[in-house]
Amino acid sequence: MLQERNFMEKGYFITGTDTNAGKTWSTVALMRYFKNQGKSVVGMKPVASGCFIGQGLPKNLDALLLQENASVKVDYGLVNPYAYPLPVSPHIAGMDNPVDIATVLAKFEHLKALADVALVEGVGGWYAPINNHQDVSDLAVAMGLPVILVVAVKLGCINHAKLTFRAIQQSGLVCAGWIAACTEPQLLCLDSNIKALNAVLKAPLLAVLPYMETADFDFLSQQIKI
Repeated sequence: MLQERNFMEKGYFITGTDTNAGKTWSTVALMRYFKNQGKSVVGMKPVASGCFIGQGLPKNLDALLLQENASVKVDYGLVNPYAYPLPVSPHIAGMDNPVDIATVLAKFEHLKALADVALVEGVGGWYAPINNHQDVSDLAVAMGLPVILVVAVKLGCINHAKLTFRAIQQSGLVCAGWIAACTEPQLLCLDSNIKALNAVLKAPLLAVLPYMETADFDFLSQQIKI
């Protein structure tokens, strides 16, 4: 179980075993969970690539979901300060406007003051590059938040999860728990895979999110056990 924390001072950094691991759905489910607990909540996706142009500015669908599910009205620029149109790694997509961690931290300080709980969703996996010399891990360390690891439950996930969990530990951050995101409709031995993951990841299993074609976030939020 997660220990009680002062959410005005801290939130959680959501990372995943890979791109499309289920980070956004997990983050929105967590946002709704905390709202159901009577907490106000905001979400942040500091870096996103693969954006469309809306009202003359690049916007990301995942970041819009976080903005939509916040307890308070939040400016899009606070939710997603680095939005890149090209659907490629941020260090490539953002060559003309590279991620500056100090800028992200300043916006996060503003954002977290608006609610009890602040959830920050990373981009890609733990070592995904966000500029030419820093990775998602560097951003997480700079923010200093406890980490929630989202594991895409599929063939190969045990290796991916063990490597990512070990990297989080080596960074000096606390892994506050992990979420099993079932990303395949007919994975063989699903329960056995989750059991194996639970045995090797020395952090609480916070939720098993079943496979869905379309997200039912109210249902997903009910799967979270904190």
